[in-house]
Amino acid sequence: MKKRKQMVSILAGIMAAVMLLTLVLSLLPTRASAASSSEIRKQINALKEEKEALQDKIAEVRDQYEQNENEIADIIAKKNVIDQEIQLLSEQITNINNQISAYNTLIADKQDELDHAEERYDQLNEENRLRVRTMEEDGELSYWEVLFKANSFSDLLDRLNMVEEIAASDNRRLEELGKAAEEVEMAQEVLAGEKQELEAAKQELDDTQIEMDEKRAEADALLQELLSKADDLEALEAEFLAQDEAFLEEIAKKEQEFDAAKQAEWEAYMATYVPPTTAPSGGGSASSSGGWLVPCNYTSITSPFGYRTAPTSGASTYHQGVDLDTGTGDPVWATRAGVVSVAGYGSAAGNYVQINHQDGYSSIYMHLSSYCVSSGQIVSAGQLIGYTGATGVATGDHLHFGISYNGVYVNPCNLVNLH
Repeated sequence: MKKRKQMVSILAGIMAAVMLLTLVLSLLPTRASAASSSEIRKQINALKEEKEALQDKIAEVRDQYEQNENEIADIIAKKNVIDQEIQLLSEQITNINNQISAYNTLIADKQDELDHAEERYDQLNEENRLRVRTMEEDGELSYWEVLFKANSFSDLLDRLNMVEEIAASDNRRLEELGKAAEEVEMAQEVLAGEKQELEAAKQELDDTQIEMDEKRAEADALLQELLSKADDLEALEAEFLAQDEAFLEEIAKKEQEFDAAKQAEWEAYMATYVPPTTAPSGGGSASSSGGWLVPCNYTSITSPFGYRTAPTSGASTYHQGVDLDTGTGDPVWATRAGVVSVAGYGSAAGNYVQINHQDGYSSIYMHLSSYCVSSGQIVSAGQLIGYTGATGVATGDHLHFGISYNGVYVNPCNLVNLH
C-alpha cells in the first residue's frame, strides 16, 4: 500500500511537471512574427489532444479513488466484525470471571466443610480414646470384667456383644467421618482442577483479545493509510482538473487568436482580390448587386425556395434553397469568395460544402458527387469546389444551392441571377 501511495505521489509530480511544461511551451510563440491560422489550428489541435490525455488521467484517478473507497468500505466492514468479536470475547471473559468467582466461593465453602469434618473427626477420635481409657481406668468396662465378672456364659456373651456394639458404633462414626473427609477432598481436587481449567480458558481469551486488538490496530492503520491515499487522490484530481481548466482557457484563447488570424488573412486577401467580370465557362454573369456568381451550369430550377411537396421520403417540405437540374459530375464553383466552414458528408445533404463569406452570408452546395476543398480553406469567387451528383437524399443528379444570412436561409434568387 505504501508503494502504491508513493506511485500516486510520483505520478502526480510527473503529470504536474509535464502539464506545466506543455502549457508554458504552448504559450511561447513559434516565431517572432504572428502565427498563421493554420499554425494556430495545429496548436489548438495539439492542446485538445493533450486535454484528452489529461481527461484519461482524470478518469484513471477517479477509478483509483473508487477502488480506494471500496477498500475503505471493506476495511470498515472487517473492523466492525473485529469489534463485534472483541465485544463478545469481553462478555465471555466477564462471564468466566464470574464463574471463577463463584467457583472460588464454592471451593471456600467446601474447604470449610472439610476443615469442620476434620475437626469433628479429631474431636470424636479423641472422645472415643478418652472414653475407652476412662472406662478401663474406672472399671466401668474392661476386658477383665467381660471375662471374669460375667455371671453366666450368656452374660458373657451379652457383655461381649455390648463391647462389639460400642466398638462398631465408634468405627461407623469413624468410617463416616473418613468418607466425608474423602468426599470433601475429592470435591476440593475437582474444583481446583476446574479452577485451573478456567484460568487457562481466561488466559486463552486474554491472548485472543490481544490478537484481536492487534488486528484492530492493523485495520486502523490500514484505514488511515487508505484515507491518506484518498486525500492524495483528491488532491491529484483537483490538480488535474485545474490543469484541465487551464487547457480550456488556453484553447479558448487560441480560438480567439485563430479567429483573429483568419480575419486578418481574409482582410489581406480581400485587399488584393480583384473580382472576375464574368463567370466561368457556362456560368451566368455576376449580378450587379454584390458579385454573386451562378454556382454551376444547369438547365432549370426543379424545386424553388419555400414550401413544397417533398419529392421523396426524408426530403424537406420547406425547401431552404433551390435545386438546379444538372448532369453527373458537372463542376460546381464558389458563388463568392470566403472560407470553407464545412466540407464533409451528411445523411440528407450527402457530400456538401459550406462557405462563410465573412459578412454574415454563407452559401451551401449539397448532393455533390465529390468535393475538392477542405475546411478552413480560403476560396475565391468562381473557384472550383466540387462536382454535381445525387448523394444523400436525392431523386437524381442536381445541385441544392442555398444562401443564409446570420444563420437564416434566404431565397438565393434574390441575390444570384438564376432563372
